[in-house]
Amino acid sequence: MSQAKHPAGSEAVRITGGCRCGGVRYEAEGEPWNLTICHCLDCRGATGAPMVGWLTVRREACRLTGRPTWFRSSARAERAVCPACFTHLAYRADDLPDEIDLTLASLDAPERFPPRDHVWVSRRLSWVTLPDGLPAYPRARDEA
Repeated sequence: MSQAKHPAGSEAVRITGGCRCGGVRYEAEGEPWNLTICHCLDCRGATGAPMVGWLTVRREACRLTGRPTWFRSSARAERAVCPACFTHLAYRADDLPDEIDLTLASLDAPERFPPRDHVWVSRRLSWVTLPDGLPAYPRARDEA
């Protein structure tokens, strides 16, 4: 997921979201970055979806309420889900301790935050097409 640094001088934005059953909610303040669609094996395997939309915020500016379940989805990261309805909510990479990624589909207003690119398209499923004209990176954005 995220590899870029937080944009300097960006405006404060309030971002809210949560799971389908309402048991876990989150709120973040600050301009998000890395609005992306990820096609990597880890995202696909953890969610059972062909791709996952994400945005990144500062970890210190994000508050989760309720009791999400965090699980290790790989040797380098963990993910949060609602323990009741299993909505996938967040991702934390060990090597990016100041960042947290939130799933676009769990946002209260996902239309406000359209993705700006695709990452890990080298791992996308063959039947997934990218008709949106957004930049597409074979691997992580910073490896392009």
